[in-house]
Amino acid sequence: MKSVAPPGMKRVAIIGCSGTGKSTFARRLHEETGLPVIHLDREYWRPGWVFDNSDANLARIRNRFEKEDEWIVDGNYAVTMRARLARADTVFFFDYPTHVCLWRVFWRVWRNRGKDRPDCGEGCPERFSGEFFRFVLNFRRKSRGELVAILGEFDHLRVFHFTSPRDFDAQMPRPG
Repeated sequence: MKSVAPPGMKRVAIIGCSGTGKSTFARRLHEETGLPVIHLDREYWRPGWVFDNSDANLARIRNRFEKEDEWIVDGNYAVTMRARLARADTVFFFDYPTHVCLWRVFWRVWRNRGKDRPDCGEGCPERFSGEFFRFVLNFRRKSRGELVAILGEFDHLRVFHFTSPRDFDAQMPRPG
């Protein structure tokens, strides 16, 4: 299997719309590099899908990015994006079309319905949520621009930008 991990990578941000494979890729990078993974969905969501955006939780999350020397961070969450990117050396930006993200999210919900996923908070079983599907449907129009603008503030980053699963396959070999 050919490695997907660029040499010298110590602090990695994996960003993009839900359904692009960020969490799966984070686990693969962890297996190859041994770098610890921080799944932001696990950091923000409490049992029963209760979102914890408290000042104390945000400070705890930011502290991890600022104090820990090595990490792979999976997720967007603009409120802590600058803290991550300020210290990151590598970004993997999954920038897939909306129809690809929607299809993958539908498939993920169907396949995992009622089960907790390892990248989500405990007690947050996979479920259909109209709010979440609207978020995915509107991501390119409402969230992508802010993500790209924040990313553009940090010129020290090595950025891998994938615009489709085919683009990802061409740039980053899959395990064989």
